[in-house]
Amino acid sequence: MEFKNKILVGDNIEIMQKIPEKTFDFCFADPPYFMQIPEGKKLYRVEGSEFDGCDDDWDKFTSMDEYKKFTYNWLKEVKRVLKDDGTICLISGMQSIYEIGSILRELGFWVINDIIWKKSNPTPNFAGTRLNNSHETLIWASKSKKSRFTFNYKTGKFLNSGKQMGSIWEFAVCSGNERLKDENGNKFHNTQKPEALLYRIIALFTKENDLILDPFGGSMTTGAVAKKMGRNFTMIEKDPKYIKIGQKRIDSVVPSIGEVEKGSFDIKPLKVSFKEMISDGYFQINETFYHKNGEMAILHDDNGKLNYKDEISSIHEISALMMNKNRKVNGFEYLYVIRNNIKISINQIRIEYRNSKIQLLLKQN
Repeated sequence: MEFKNKILVGDNIEIMQKIPEKTFDFCFADPPYFMQIPEGKKLYRVEGSEFDGCDDDWDKFTSMDEYKKFTYNWLKEVKRVLKDDGTICLISGMQSIYEIGSILRELGFWVINDIIWKKSNPTPNFAGTRLNNSHETLIWASKSKKSRFTFNYKTGKFLNSGKQMGSIWEFAVCSGNERLKDENGNKFHNTQKPEALLYRIIALFTKENDLILDPFGGSMTTGAVAKKMGRNFTMIEKDPKYIKIGQKRIDSVVPSIGEVEKGSFDIKPLKVSFKEMISDGYFQINETFYHKNGEMAILHDDNGKLNYKDEISSIHEISALMMNKNRKVNGFEYLYVIRNNIKISINQIRIEYRNSKIQLLLKQN
């Protein structure tokens, strides 16, 4: 069965059972909330119009037990098709998020964070009998505590004006031009999520070219944003009425790959050793190394050891000795050599060496 960058129509549990285990890097899930509105009861806005945000058949269950069984079964399949280091981020309201969280733990998932989506334009409490329900909760979890999951920490800081990304995110509910309409101009999907929310989730928890699963495709926001960000997707949707417009939405997306999408802020630099640099002629035996504080050492051998007052050790340990510190420091940050009668940081030389290695690797590929 072909499923990469496809919308699959049918029961998500049955479809996932046909997919090999450990296939997906990430899963975003926006399952039914089970709003628990009594049969025949209607909600009305303050001005008298009917509120239709929770009247879909897919949100109806006979009991919480039925809902919990359904949740257990689809989450069990998600865990099977996730890679060992994959994660899931799911969203729900107060009606069911606690049950979902409990089932996640029952299945062995490890909860990394819960996240609050604070709505800047929430639907009011019509009767005025309780607090305005102005947020939804997301749970981000890995397959196990030992999973080495993707978290683009530096990307998060960039998206948050240089500050550490927190767990309360404010976005507006879909409205205006972002809200999809059907052929008759009516609201296409009652629980369409804003693209800005999915953009942040995908930016933080995935890498370029990752394969993302969404078992509740709906308005296909996940697929659209994934394509735009250079990720692959598999969307599963049971209701055929969402497929045509959803596919058209995804087809219209043009990928836009910038530094956030590439994960540039979190890409670790190519590792190069001091010993390699000596071997390639960037430093010479008996060359003098200068510390910021004026102390000097001599390159002792081609293994990268320095001689400082007859103490022979690594650039990191020698730098610490020069500073009277009891622990190692990063010698690349403190030592200099002479090049063309000018003191040059050995870290700057390391950057130049690393860049030359990268260019060589690119040519070889």
